[in-house]
Amino acid sequence: MTHFTLDTLSQLNDGYDQPARYAVIGNPVAHSLSPQLHQPALDALDLGVRYVRVEVPVGRVREAFEKMRAAGIEGINVTVPHKLEALEACDEVHPGAKKMGAVNTIVFDGDRLLGFNTDGPGFVRAIREDFQMDLGDLRVAIIGAGGGAGRAIATQCTLEETPQLILANRSLGKLETMKSELSLQSDKLEGPGDRLQIYALDDPALQEALAQSELIINTTSVGLKQHDPAPIPSGWIEPHHLVYDTIYNPARTRLLRNAESQGARISNGLSLLLHQGALSLEYWLGREAPIEAMRKGLRETIQG
Repeated sequence: MTHFTLDTLSQLNDGYDQPARYAVIGNPVAHSLSPQLHQPALDALDLGVRYVRVEVPVGRVREAFEKMRAAGIEGINVTVPHKLEALEACDEVHPGAKKMGAVNTIVFDGDRLLGFNTDGPGFVRAIREDFQMDLGDLRVAIIGAGGGAGRAIATQCTLEETPQLILANRSLGKLETMKSELSLQSDKLEGPGDRLQIYALDDPALQEALAQSELIINTTSVGLKQHDPAPIPSGWIEPHHLVYDTIYNPARTRLLRNAESQGARISNGLSLLLHQGALSLEYWLGREAPIEAMRKGLRETIQG
């Protein structure tokens, strides 16, 4: 069975030697790579438990949490489109998740539901691993900042007190709201030079803003298809740039190929997927995640 539903949760452990204790919910959820990430970790720790997918209709997340707890589930990952609904269903939400406006990790603590967001902190770990740099030391530009991933990373940048944050999107509507919200979260974003700036993707002034940045992050879906263009012109990328594409399949989008040809250092979203997942596991188990087992599981799935 590729995934369970709320109607088939009663069959969660039928015919299996190991009980299901951890899960991911989404809609759809069959494509989720979370089992390939977490099952190798649970096996490496010799816990004798399973990680499963559960498809949950919109509007039924709270019900799903109750049924999954009753079925013996101890920790849950939350993927689209349920991250806001999950936040609203929690008894307690970590401050970082509150600021991001989304929850992607649930911990059952007795009768209480605790909510966390590991996307931002996972990105910090990914940048440190991939570029040997701390996010808080870099001048950052986010392309497609109006989406969920862009918002999570932008929020984390404010928490890390990055010296400059550029947000770019097709339209400015969402960015104007984000700028107001992020500025309220950090007084570090106001002052000399206006550390938080917003641009439309077709604004010619964006090129100069990117030239002043050190880390360029693509959080749009442009690049998922083989013939997609790059989200920004190749000539806007310079050798001093670090370029991170949150897309991990394909491993080298047109943006990353262009960036590499310009002499920039590059990385893709596999490291973000890895580290946000590892943080989830650490919240559930209260112990360090076996990163290499998780990395191997992901690579074998994507390359296989």
